[in-house]
Amino acid sequence: MISKDGGSPQQIPSKDQSQSDPTWSPDGNKLAFGYVDTANPGMFVDVFELKTHQVSHLPGSQGIFGPRWSPDGHYIVGESSDMTKWMLFDVQTLQWRQLLTGLGQLGYIAWSPDSAYVYFDNLVATKEPGFFRLRIKDAKLERIADLKDFRAFPSQWGAGSWTGLGPGETPLLVRDISTQEIYALDLQLP
Repeated sequence: MISKDGGSPQQIPSKDQSQSDPTWSPDGNKLAFGYVDTANPGMFVDVFELKTHQVSHLPGSQGIFGPRWSPDGHYIVGESSDMTKWMLFDVQTLQWRQLLTGLGQLGYIAWSPDSAYVYFDNLVATKEPGFFRLRIKDAKLERIADLKDFRAFPSQWGAGSWTGLGPGETPLLVRDISTQEIYALDLQLP
């Protein structure tokens, strides 16, 4: 980790285990990340406190990885180890609740700027792939786009690739149009 003011990189304290999917709290004081304990098999969400340099397991996070902190700082959403279920952690009450299940393997998570929705895809291993949004307050699910005929660019994790949000909550997807096509673009800068 490198301070926003610059300086030398510092390693976040760890037990030399696998960590992935870091996400900063909106205030920049905490970093949540997925943690895989190979000595005692299991996944957790760990939280690093920037001021104290302490790392602790997020309570009740066993079997959950891929945390994403909401922009308002109120929630952390995480994915089950089989990638078929999402859990929502309320940072104030320290309680988890199941947010979503039953859509096959779930893809990348993107919060709406107002923290009211979570956007995602289910491109991997499903007959009804789509891009969805899920309302946090009542878990209402909406299909934003049908991706049945969408040629997703294969990622290192399988058929699914990165998805996210652009300005105005516009879905962003990586499309596979082949590596055989070559394009030349003229770039004119002011």
